[in-house]
Amino acid sequence: MPSVEIYTTGDCPFCARAKALFQGKGVAFSEYRIEGNRERMREMLKRCRQKTVPQIFIADRHLGGYEEIAELNATGELDSLLNLNGHG
Repeated sequence: MPSVEIYTTGDCPFCARAKALFQGKGVAFSEYRIEGNRERMREMLKRCRQKTVPQIFIADRHLGGYEEIAELNATGELDSLLNLNGHG
């Protein structure tokens, strides 16, 4: 299964939704909390040039935030990216 990385903050409802979506699929992920961590924030900005959270990566590919992965989930494309349907 490809690696999943999520940049988050503790008080972000979209971060919680993104994590719940992956947890519901049984997908492990690395969570990087950026509040109070300037190094992580700079890392996130360098990787995706976005300042909002969550920012989600699968196999080092930036997918965007919660709304983008929710859309991919609705079309079945997220399962394909995660190799959950035997393809990819």
